[in-house]
Amino acid sequence: MTEIKRLFDFPYYQLEKFNLKQSLVTKYNGEWIGTSTKEYIAKANKISRALLRMGVNPNDKIAIISTSNRTEWNIMDIGILQIGAQDVPVYPTISEDEYAYVLNHSESKYCFVSDKEVLDKVNKIKDKVPSLIDVYTFDEIDNAKNWNEVLQLGEDDSNQEQVEQIKDSITEDDLATIIYTSGTTGRPKGVMLSHKNITSNALNSSTRLPLKEGSNVAISFLPICHIYERMLLYMYQYAGVSIYFAESIDKISDNLKEVRPHVMSAVPRLLEKVYDKIIAKGAELTGVKKKLFYWAVELGLEWEPYGQNGWWYEFKLGIARKLIFSKWQEALGGRLNVIASGSAALQPRLARIYNAANIGVMEGYGLTETSPVIGVNDMRNGGFKVGTVGKPLPETNIKIAEDGEILIQGPQVMIGYYKDEEKTKEVLTEDRYFHTGDIGEIDSEGFLKITDRKKEMFKTSGGKYVAPQIIENSMKQSRFIEQIMVIGEGQKMPAAFIQPNFEFIQDWAKLKKIDIGSTNKEMIKNQDVINRIQKEVDFYNEKFGKWERIKQFRLTPEVWSVEEGHLTPTMKIKRKVIKEIYKDLFKDIYGTY
Repeated sequence: MTEIKRLFDFPYYQLEKFNLKQSLVTKYNGEWIGTSTKEYIAKANKISRALLRMGVNPNDKIAIISTSNRTEWNIMDIGILQIGAQDVPVYPTISEDEYAYVLNHSESKYCFVSDKEVLDKVNKIKDKVPSLIDVYTFDEIDNAKNWNEVLQLGEDDSNQEQVEQIKDSITEDDLATIIYTSGTTGRPKGVMLSHKNITSNALNSSTRLPLKEGSNVAISFLPICHIYERMLLYMYQYAGVSIYFAESIDKISDNLKEVRPHVMSAVPRLLEKVYDKIIAKGAELTGVKKKLFYWAVELGLEWEPYGQNGWWYEFKLGIARKLIFSKWQEALGGRLNVIASGSAALQPRLARIYNAANIGVMEGYGLTETSPVIGVNDMRNGGFKVGTVGKPLPETNIKIAEDGEILIQGPQVMIGYYKDEEKTKEVLTEDRYFHTGDIGEIDSEGFLKITDRKKEMFKTSGGKYVAPQIIENSMKQSRFIEQIMVIGEGQKMPAAFIQPNFEFIQDWAKLKKIDIGSTNKEMIKNQDVINRIQKEVDFYNEKFGKWERIKQFRLTPEVWSVEEGHLTPTMKIKRKVIKEIYKDLFKDIYGTY
């Protein structure tokens, strides 16, 4: 059996152990088209042979930019890595200027893109990237070179022996990929990850995946250019899981019903949106059905693992699962056992309600620099605790610094930042402990709890520390609040910018028969809306110390999005950007900027 040391070992291991007919599955023109493990490897070898003929040498960089996850991405990935080159995955939604920066900084030789939109962006900056020889597309596009030309160039297998020789020379400590972090501040940093960094993380994470090997289906839709989804794809390959690539975030609910997956990953924002939609549907019910629905929800919000609530609670939960929660399961395809949640803090109420509904949401934690997983919950062997990110993975050492910062040591810790020794030294100690920038604690049972971002904590002018993320996560439980950013560094009190949940507010106004206007701008100026959100803020403020409470807020008419620059591609708020966009509101609150 192939021993997995390098990333390209995963498909070969899958071939020997599972030999799947449907290893990678993508929808083209309305039809799901599967690629078998055999075909996956054969095409990856064609790519390797062609790239050698195109003058790609070990340690050359090749960029891949794809709007959605698809089979071609994985084939390219293995084809590039087998010849000792490195791939540079790029977020499709970043600006043209950032495209130019990443391609120049990495000195990418070729670039493979998914569609016309991305191609147009690359073409606009192509002249500014001297290292770039050519651009190929996955979609068929007029006047553009297609990746099929590369596959055809690799048909002739006379240089396969050269591929094998290079493969044999690659070690687990060699660089595999450079991932540019979508930093909330400044230029993106190129995180260098070795084969060992990612393979060890996939293998160690697989110990937390409660799936029967070789007979499962996954749906993949979080950006593959982010290490979280990419690592999971290697892990799925290792476990013999058929991977279906969702068409887009908009079509995810249709795709879930078609694919009926057993496993998927998600970010808390998506889980919140699904939950809000379910609650909105429940609100439309009448009579007994409505009462039953809310009874089940209330019950679900009290859920604790391992039957901690006692037999009477479990008995009632059994009824709720049969009558109400089974419909939630159906909406997600009916077979979903586990959802790996990452990239941001998950509200404990969401962990409770989903698990009560028999949808195993398991929160984990990690960073690009740690390939990414550091810890993750697992329902088995007492490894689950609501409000924590689980216990550390095997081989992972965690130290809590004096100021509460989480430090990590393990095989998943990156090589360093590409072309930036200074920044590498800032975050890596001599004994290779990585400074995460997160504040946390390990409880008596060994569970890790994240309390805030070290960089995001601030002091008010009264010298009191405020941890914005905790307040934001609490306030976002309100159905009236879509996004919130707590401000107030160096000011006399904390305040907040709030992006209301406009859809929900319209429904609320209809129900209350209040005229709040039809545009977002009209809604945020409406006194009834302001008063109602004030009520929500007051309610959640009660949980916090007097110095932490939101004393004032301002509503924003824009929907905060990745496209408009409010959020990073993993849906984290860009604090500097938002503060700059709403500097007039800041001035309105504090009288200064």
